[in-house]
Amino acid sequence: MKDGFIKVAAITPNLRVADVQYNIGEIKKWIKESEKESAKIIVFPELCITGYSCQDLFLQDELLEGAKSALIDITKYTEDIDAMVFVGLPLAIEGKLYNVAAAINRGKILGIVPKIHLPNYNEFYEARHFYSGKELNTAINIEGEEVSVGSRIIFTCDEMPALRIAAEICEDLWVPNPPSTEHCLAGATMIVNLSASNEIIGKSRYRRNLVSSRAASLGCAYVYASAGPGESTQDVVFSGHNIMSENGSIIAESELFSEGMIISEFDMKTIEADRRRMTTYSAKQTEAYKKISFNIKSEETSVSRYIAPKPFVPSAKTERNERCEEILTIQAMGLKKRLEHIGCKNVVIGISGGLDSTLALLVIVKAFDYLKLDRRGIVAVTMPGFGTTDRTYDNALSLIKETGATLREINIGEAVKRHFADIAHDHENHDVTYENSQARERTQILMDIANQVNGIVIGTGDLSELALGWATYNGDHMSMYAVNASVPKTLVRHLVDYYADTCSDEKLSEVLRDILDTPVSPELLPPEDGKISQKTEDLVGPYELHDFFLYHMLRLVQSPAKIYRLAGIAFAGSYSSEEILKWEKVFYKRFFAQHFKRSCLPDGPKVGSVAVSPRGDLRMPSDACATLWLKELETLG
Repeated sequence: MKDGFIKVAAITPNLRVADVQYNIGEIKKWIKESEKESAKIIVFPELCITGYSCQDLFLQDELLEGAKSALIDITKYTEDIDAMVFVGLPLAIEGKLYNVAAAINRGKILGIVPKIHLPNYNEFYEARHFYSGKELNTAINIEGEEVSVGSRIIFTCDEMPALRIAAEICEDLWVPNPPSTEHCLAGATMIVNLSASNEIIGKSRYRRNLVSSRAASLGCAYVYASAGPGESTQDVVFSGHNIMSENGSIIAESELFSEGMIISEFDMKTIEADRRRMTTYSAKQTEAYKKISFNIKSEETSVSRYIAPKPFVPSAKTERNERCEEILTIQAMGLKKRLEHIGCKNVVIGISGGLDSTLALLVIVKAFDYLKLDRRGIVAVTMPGFGTTDRTYDNALSLIKETGATLREINIGEAVKRHFADIAHDHENHDVTYENSQARERTQILMDIANQVNGIVIGTGDLSELALGWATYNGDHMSMYAVNASVPKTLVRHLVDYYADTCSDEKLSEVLRDILDTPVSPELLPPEDGKISQKTEDLVGPYELHDFFLYHMLRLVQSPAKIYRLAGIAFAGSYSSEEILKWEKVFYKRFFAQHFKRSCLPDGPKVGSVAVSPRGDLRMPSDACATLWLKELETLG
């Protein structure tokens, strides 16, 4: 359970309808199989001990007594199983029959949760056999042990306080106000659903969306285990569609019409962290709930689930293209509103021939087209300096030409040399003053041209640069509206690539392709043999690593050690553990030390779940210390 991970199995066993003895054997077999895989939470389908499709056989004492005996048998079998097991069965209580989920841990039945909502429409006739357990709140004696029965039970793990489990059964999920809402408001962080959902056209997609939307809105882990092909096919067919969702993301899913197990890990610490910061998540009083504790051994959980190396970038091309179009539209709409509000028909932007300024120019073009403004009102300024190469210079000129913007070329060399003379700086001393003087000279030019044309300066810096403080204070750090401020570097590339794929101008597409192939550089140091000598990632580290660190630190609120562990999984084969640790230390040092630059950022639109605007997502003192975070990293490696 190290780092808050808990391994969970959702199982569809091969059952025979009403053959309790056979079903016991299958359930035991899969409990053992899931134990071999180190699963600590094991969830079986609704009424799995008897089969869901017994119909009027549920009224037979033989079946009910057999089911209760089976529950006792399975419970004894778990005495040496280090897991929490949920099984479904029919259970008679005080003269009424209920469809229930039994929670078992280490040879004990900890509690029994009844189904509340009984479908009695179309192919379902559950009210013919069962009562709703909505008001059920009692205790029953099973083998000399008093067992709590009720719809308001939360099972809490002593060894892992963030793991608090509640159960609902099939139809309970499909109603307008599922019990899981109340469960989560009362503190549950994981919902297990024992289900028997038959398959018809389109239902699997709806079911998947239902599970993921529940997990998202409740901020929880959701485990859905459903009955499979072993059920009766007299009138319907069951598909064994098992699903696991964490905060809305599907982390595991079975194939339709299959039997067996899906297994993955839920990150309960991240779920708990999300709950803490969602102040609108109104936790209710929990007096009505019974809290029952259970135990599982504390041990390191191996992580088998996919850890995305580029969490800001969807892996599927279709989703990635949709994301790119959405982001470009958000950026352009933000700028459109700003231009409308101030009555501005001209903008000024510095074009370097690099990715960030390219993306910013494409966004400006889109905003101008929305406003039906003449693109000649886009004053694109290229400002060659000491580090400018022919490649980036030519690409800057071609980009400006193909977008229809107005070109202004101003070589900053002589102005910067004069500045060096004014401040008595040696031109051969290529230190930070040498570099930043160029950045500030360019910003001064852009600001003054904006005054000339009655326009505003559009900033080009991206989220990754802001996170690292990789910007010259009051240089490229400053603008009048920053369209890229919440776009991470790993996503900038895909946005430009998407634009190149979808634009109708072949020449523009060619220019964009060459820009995409150019190394990332501020070009502030002289070229070597006409080529870029100063590569950003050689200096501050790979942006894909820093974006990974940023996402897991800010969005998922994870510790440095946990981020290091997950990065090792995500980048296995790409970076050594030593490299990951080296650059993670750089990330934390820079993130804390450079926050003063983020404290005075210009306006800019938020496009994703991570942003660093001091007016929005990141309220942080500029003089906070990184000591605790760096100390944790020192213990690694």
